[in-house]
Amino acid sequence: MHAQEGEGPWWAALTVWGVVNSVNVLQAAGFLSRIRTGSMTLNHRLGYAMIALAAPTLVALVALVGSRAGILTYLGPVVYLCFVALMLAVDYLAPVEFRSPPRYGILVPYLVLFFGAILLMGLPMFWRDRSYWLVTVATSVLLIAAMLAALRKGVG
Repeated sequence: MHAQEGEGPWWAALTVWGVVNSVNVLQAAGFLSRIRTGSMTLNHRLGYAMIALAAPTLVALVALVGSRAGILTYLGPVVYLCFVALMLAVDYLAPVEFRSPPRYGILVPYLVLFFGAILLMGLPMFWRDRSYWLVTVATSVLLIAAMLAALRKGVG
Protein backbone atom coordinates (compact mmCIF):
# COMPACT_ATOMS: atom_id res chain seq x y z
CA MET A 1 0.00 0.00 0.00
CA HIS A 2 1.38 3.44 -0.84
CA ALA A 3 1.70 6.09 1.81
CA GLN A 4 -0.73 8.96 1.59
CA GLU A 5 0.29 12.56 1.99
CA GLY A 6 0.73 13.58 5.61
CA GLU A 7 1.68 10.11 6.87
CA GLY A 8 5.42 10.68 7.12
CA PRO A 9 8.22 8.34 6.09
CA TRP A 10 7.44 4.62 5.90
CA TRP A 11 10.48 3.64 7.99
CA ALA A 12 9.28 5.87 10.84
CA ALA A 13 5.79 4.37 10.69
CA LEU A 14 7.32 0.88 10.76
CA THR A 15 9.45 1.86 13.74
CA VAL A 16 6.39 3.02 15.67
CA TRP A 17 4.58 -0.17 14.60
CA GLY A 18 7.49 -2.25 15.88
CA VAL A 19 7.50 -0.39 19.19
CA VAL A 20 3.78 -0.79 19.84
CA ASN A 21 3.87 -4.51 19.09
CA SER A 22 7.00 -4.98 21.19
CA VAL A 23 5.34 -3.18 24.10
CA ASN A 24 2.23 -5.38 23.77
CA VAL A 25 4.28 -8.59 23.78
CA LEU A 26 6.60 -7.44 26.58
CA GLN A 27 3.75 -6.40 28.83
CA ALA A 28 1.77 -9.57 28.06
CA ALA A 29 4.85 -11.58 29.11
CA GLY A 30 5.06 -9.45 32.24
CA PHE A 31 1.44 -10.16 33.19
CA LEU A 32 1.88 -13.89 32.52
CA SER A 33 5.04 -13.93 34.65
CA ARG A 34 3.04 -12.49 37.54
CA ILE A 35 0.65 -15.44 37.30
CA ARG A 36 3.48 -17.98 37.25
CA THR A 37 5.60 -16.43 39.98
CA GLY A 38 3.24 -14.17 41.93
CA SER A 39 5.98 -11.54 41.65
CA MET A 40 6.62 -8.35 39.69
CA THR A 41 10.34 -9.17 39.29
CA LEU A 42 10.32 -10.23 35.62
CA ASN A 43 7.73 -7.57 34.79
CA HIS A 44 10.06 -4.97 36.31
CA ARG A 45 12.99 -6.25 34.22
CA LEU A 46 10.88 -6.17 31.06
CA GLY A 47 10.17 -2.54 31.87
CA TYR A 48 13.78 -1.73 31.03
CA ALA A 49 13.14 -2.95 27.49
CA MET A 50 10.06 -0.72 27.31
CA ILE A 51 12.22 2.19 28.47
CA ALA A 52 14.83 1.36 25.82
CA LEU A 53 12.07 1.48 23.19
CA ALA A 54 11.79 5.20 23.90
CA ALA A 55 14.96 5.74 21.81
CA PRO A 56 13.60 4.45 18.48
CA THR A 57 10.27 6.06 19.31
CA LEU A 58 11.98 9.44 19.66
CA VAL A 59 13.89 8.98 16.39
CA ALA A 60 10.65 8.09 14.58
CA LEU A 61 8.85 11.02 16.20
CA VAL A 62 11.49 13.49 15.01
CA ALA A 63 11.17 12.12 11.46
CA LEU A 64 7.36 12.22 11.55
CA VAL A 65 7.26 15.79 12.84
CA GLY A 66 9.99 16.84 10.41
CA SER A 67 8.03 15.42 7.49
CA ARG A 68 4.90 17.24 8.67
CA ALA A 69 2.98 14.03 9.20
CA GLY A 70 -0.53 14.48 10.52
CA ILE A 71 -1.03 14.82 14.25
CA LEU A 72 -2.62 11.36 14.52
CA THR A 73 0.60 9.91 13.10
CA TYR A 74 2.87 11.35 15.76
CA LEU A 75 0.53 11.69 18.74
CA GLY A 76 1.08 8.02 19.69
CA PRO A 77 4.85 8.37 20.03
CA VAL A 78 4.39 11.55 22.09
CA VAL A 79 1.99 9.77 24.46
CA TYR A 80 4.34 6.76 24.69
CA LEU A 81 7.26 9.01 25.64
CA CYS A 82 5.08 10.63 28.32
CA PHE A 83 4.19 7.15 29.61
CA VAL A 84 7.86 6.15 29.75
CA ALA A 85 8.67 9.32 31.70
CA LEU A 86 5.93 8.55 34.24
CA MET A 87 6.97 4.87 34.41
CA LEU A 88 10.58 5.90 35.03
CA ALA A 89 9.49 8.22 37.82
CA VAL A 90 7.11 5.90 39.72
CA ASP A 91 8.59 2.47 38.97
CA TYR A 92 12.36 3.06 38.78
CA LEU A 93 13.75 6.42 39.93
CA ALA A 94 11.59 7.03 43.01
CA PRO A 95 9.49 3.86 43.28
CA VAL A 96 6.00 4.34 44.63
CA GLU A 97 3.51 1.52 45.23
CA PHE A 98 0.40 2.66 43.39
CA ARG A 99 -1.12 -0.58 42.14
CA SER A 100 -2.10 -2.26 45.40
CA PRO A 101 -3.60 -0.56 47.20
CA PRO A 102 -4.57 1.63 44.27
CA ARG A 103 -3.38 5.23 44.34
CA TYR A 104 -5.68 6.60 41.68
CA GLY A 105 -3.78 9.86 41.29
CA ILE A 106 -0.93 7.82 39.79
CA LEU A 107 -2.74 4.71 38.56
CA VAL A 108 -5.26 6.49 36.32
CA PRO A 109 -2.72 8.64 34.42
CA TYR A 110 -0.40 5.60 34.19
CA LEU A 111 -3.09 3.44 32.59
CA VAL A 112 -4.46 6.23 30.38
CA LEU A 113 -1.00 6.98 29.01
CA PHE A 114 -0.15 3.27 28.57
CA PHE A 115 -3.32 2.23 26.76
CA GLY A 116 -3.59 5.60 24.99
CA ALA A 117 -0.11 5.12 23.57
CA ILE A 118 -0.97 1.62 22.34
CA LEU A 119 -4.14 2.84 20.65
CA LEU A 120 -2.56 5.94 19.15
CA MET A 121 0.61 4.16 17.95
CA GLY A 122 -1.37 1.32 16.41
CA LEU A 123 -4.13 3.32 14.76
CA PRO A 124 -2.18 4.93 11.89
CA MET A 125 -1.47 1.50 10.38
CA PHE A 126 -5.23 1.06 9.93
CA TRP A 127 -4.99 3.59 7.10
CA ARG A 128 -1.51 2.72 5.91
CA ASP A 129 -1.53 -1.06 5.73
CA ARG A 130 -4.29 -3.20 7.22
CA SER A 131 -2.14 -6.32 7.41
CA TYR A 132 0.26 -4.52 9.76
CA TRP A 133 -2.67 -3.13 11.71
CA LEU A 134 -4.09 -6.64 12.15
CA VAL A 135 -0.81 -7.74 13.73
CA THR A 136 -1.22 -4.90 16.23
CA VAL A 137 -4.79 -6.00 16.90
CA ALA A 138 -3.51 -9.54 17.60
CA THR A 139 -0.77 -8.39 19.99
CA SER A 140 -3.22 -6.04 21.71
CA VAL A 141 -5.65 -8.94 22.23
CA LEU A 142 -2.75 -10.97 23.67
CA LEU A 143 -1.95 -8.13 26.07
CA ILE A 144 -5.56 -7.73 27.21
CA ALA A 145 -6.00 -11.49 27.65
CA ALA A 146 -2.82 -11.70 29.74
CA MET A 147 -3.89 -8.70 31.81
CA LEU A 148 -7.35 -10.18 32.45
CA ALA A 149 -5.80 -13.54 33.40
CA ALA A 150 -3.49 -11.78 35.87
CA LEU A 151 -6.40 -9.80 37.32
CA ARG A 152 -8.43 -13.02 37.79
CA LYS A 153 -5.48 -14.57 39.67
CA GLY A 154 -5.19 -11.45 41.84
CA VAL A 155 -1.77 -10.43 40.51
CA GLY A 156 -2.88 -7.86 37.91
